[in-house]
Amino acid sequence: MCTGQCARCLGLSLIPLSLICIIANALLLVPNGETTWTDNLSLQVWLMGGFIGGGLMMLRSVFSSAFGMLGSLYCLSVSGAGLRIGPKCSINGIWDYHFLETQGSYLRNDTQWDLCEKPPKVVPWNVTLFSMLVVASSLEVVLCGIQLVNATVGVFCGDCRKKDTA
Repeated sequence: MCTGQCARCLGLSLIPLSLICIIANALLLVPNGETTWTDNLSLQVWLMGGFIGGGLMMLRSVFSSAFGMLGSLYCLSVSGAGLRIGPKCSINGIWDYHFLETQGSYLRNDTQWDLCEKPPKVVPWNVTLFSMLVVASSLEVVLCGIQLVNATVGVFCGDCRKKDTA
């Protein structure tokens, strides 16, 4: 059996085993299908050995990509909201999200940026950094998506190495 076939066989075997471990650990959290026992579950149930060790760790290449995708989507969402809402700043002694009602149009009108008295220059600071986060997290989404597809194909198809003919 070549390396690719072995990897495919192991990958195809690990997927259902991982799912079994995850489901079993989830069921351990609800003995007899009842949630009234959660105060008395053993430490081993709470350590989530089946979920983390037998489940997620077995699918690590696929799940690392998926967790990376979720993390980058979270970053993209928060950063995009930060750009749209604008910074919290003080205008005439009142601290608030003064650009909230503009729904992001303040980004095109930099004359409004000086309205924020404190912290000084907070609007360009936030716009620059949140824009960097949006760009970086967008690239991460793309790269994690590619890796997620690659890892999934690798599980089912094995690696692309050819046998040495020497």
